Formats: sequence, structure tokens, C-alpha cells
Amino acid sequence: MKLIETKIVKGVITLETGLHIGGSKSSLDIGGLDSPVIKTPQGVPYIPGSSLKGKIRSLLGIKEGSIDVKYDSELLVKMFGTSEKGKETISRLIFRDALLDEENFTEFFIDKNAILDTKFTEAKYENTIDRKSGTTKRGGLRQIERVPASAKFNFEVIVNRYEENGKKDEDLVEKLKEGFSMLEDNYLGGSGSRGYGKVKIEFK
Repeated sequence: MKLIETKIVKGVITLETGLHIGGSKSSLDIGGLDSPVIKTPQGVPYIPGSSLKGKIRSLLGIKEGSIDVKYDSELLVKMFGTSEKGKETISRLIFRDALLDEENFTEFFIDKNAILDTKFTEAKYENTIDRKSGTTKRGGLRQIERVPASAKFNFEVIVNRYEENGKKDEDLVEKLKEGFSMLEDNYLGGSGSRGYGKVKIEFK
């Protein structure tokens, strides 16, 4: 298998509603957030490349009618790779982690004295309602950490084309962009049915 071409697809993900992609809770502080977002060791939220890759593969698979990755088309398997025994295929796509545009965030939020709960996030209260009583269930009130709407993340995807046995891969950039377009009509991260994770994609 010979590498014949590499393209880099870059762009910006702008949050139109708050985003929650869960991370580990480093401490059990009283009054702390119940469900924190994933952050770098420096405490800056980011979007893992694995989250982007998994979501876009899922959306493209759903469009094809594939209910599981093992039923994905040859094209999707080629794009995203597989470790299934006997069908091992390298991924043609490499998704980098999408990093927060800290300069834009500082200008848009901090310099304008926006009300946030931490330096980069907001806390959204949610509760679980008892259907019989109509009141909040015991222990049902929780704080969900979100990156606020209007935050921007810079993303990058490497698209490789190979030649094997004299046959060249097709150009996968447009199919990748189709997946990003579908993402705009869906959601990223958790709790999308409750309004989280609506995004806008702009390519550079």
C-alpha cells in the first residue's frame, strides 16, 4: 500500500448551544459540579478527535441504513478503518483534537464580563421530576458543566489516499464534509435531545 496524497481539512466549530462532552471528576468537592466536561491538563475544554470521528461515522452510517459499524459500507470502512478480524483496514482519516480558541473566548466572554461559573464553562441545573407528585425526585437536582454557546474550536482532519494493487483510493474530502454537514443538523456531545451540542461548521 503506497501513500499517494495527503490533504488537510481545517475549520472552526462554533457552539450555538452549550456543549457537554464528559470528562473525569478529579475530586468530590461538596457543591462541586456533578458532571464536568473534558479538559486539557491546563483546565481548558476541548473536543476529542474520537468524539468527532465517532459522531460523523455514526451519522454517515445511519444515512446508509447501517445499524452497527460491522455493517458499514466499504467506503465507510475505508474512511474510518476497522480492526475486525479478517477485515483489518487502516483509517484514511485522522481526527485531531479540536482545541478551544482561547483568544476569541477571552475577547468574547472574559473581556465583556460575561457571567460564567468557571473560567471557561457554565453550570446548568437539571432535575428529574416525579410524574406522580410533579416535584423533583430526591437527589434529582444536579449541575451539568457546559462550554457556553458562541465558543469556538479549531479542528483539523488529515485525509490520506493510498494506492493498493494498482487501484487508487477515491477522494474522500467531500464525503467527510457531508458528515460535518449532517453534524450541523444533529448534535455533538451528550444530551442533544435536551438542546445541547448544536454546532455550526465553517471550513478554512
